[in-house]
Amino acid sequence: MNESLQDALDNIYDALVPAVWVRGSWSAKTLGFWFTELLDRDVQFRSWCFKGRPPCFWMAGFFNPQGFLTAMKQEVARAHKGWALDQVFMSNEVQKMMKEETFVAPTEGVFIYGLYLDGGAWDRRNSKLCESTNKVLYALMPVVHVTAIYQMMQAGPNLYVCPVYKKSKRTDLNYITSLNLVTTKKPDHWILRGVAILCDIQ
Repeated sequence: MNESLQDALDNIYDALVPAVWVRGSWSAKTLGFWFTELLDRDVQFRSWCFKGRPPCFWMAGFFNPQGFLTAMKQEVARAHKGWALDQVFMSNEVQKMMKEETFVAPTEGVFIYGLYLDGGAWDRRNSKLCESTNKVLYALMPVVHVTAIYQMMQAGPNLYVCPVYKKSKRTDLNYITSLNLVTTKKPDHWILRGVAILCDIQ
């Protein structure tokens, strides 16, 4: 038995994800969380392969979510004559529906789900960012429609440019993109609260 295999067995015994697995997949706090995510990813991709394109996509289920969003931009650009990929910018709108209520894909762009607000919450009735609820660490967001536009829009005073991370550890490696969230308060209010969106809270 070589050292790598011994380390893997030791990690499995301790309910941790072996380092050799992480190098070829993704990180997780425990082996149980990792295996659950593996099954969920399999469900998403198996359904996509054999049942066709799903109405909405689970962002945490992608090994490279940035690549998925770039592919979406490319798809939109190809649908419009004269649009060059380097002149296309991402745009988004938070919907009122949750994943369970989404049955039809958008005509352009994609619906994404499984996003959690950290440091804030989402007011579904008024479609705006609001204060977090007491004793609720992460707030599940509704489905978000992400698409591409030809010219970049400047974020106005009623939009908070919210960073999106793969994991709760906010590092450059975990950063995916930023989404514009409607707010009735100044963006600085949410910046001081450290409001961000997480794809995985485990």
